[in-house]
Amino acid sequence: MKSDFLTNLFFRALQTVSIATMLVQLLLPVAIVAALYLLWRIARNLEKPPKLTEEVKIVRKSLSEMLKENRTRCKMTQEFVAETIGVSRQAVSKWENGTSEPNTSNLMALARLYGIPAEDLLKGVESALEAQEKES
Repeated sequence: MKSDFLTNLFFRALQTVSIATMLVQLLLPVAIVAALYLLWRIARNLEKPPKLTEEVKIVRKSLSEMLKENRTRCKMTQEFVAETIGVSRQAVSKWENGTSEPNTSNLMALARLYGIPAEDLLKGVESALEAQEKES
């Protein structure tokens, strides 16, 4: 009776091992195909240009940032800029904070004062608008 029990136990263990072996034989090709597919996807994504990262977004400048950057580059105060182009210091502050924007004649006067073409002030705005349109 004890030998029947051991024999039965042995055959059940053998069945379990053969079932496990059969499962491995069935699932191994699936695992290999899945791994190859994932490697292919990774390689394909490496070829694509990266999406806009935070660094690229930081590089893009708004008009307010361009105005402030140029004023500080020229070592001018907001008060000096305001007196030179004939506006209030608060107006210059609002332009640099992005609360409001200068009109065309003030933009031209700012560009002359900073010694740069007016287009340079607007380049950052154009690229930011283009990016916003692409995202929409």
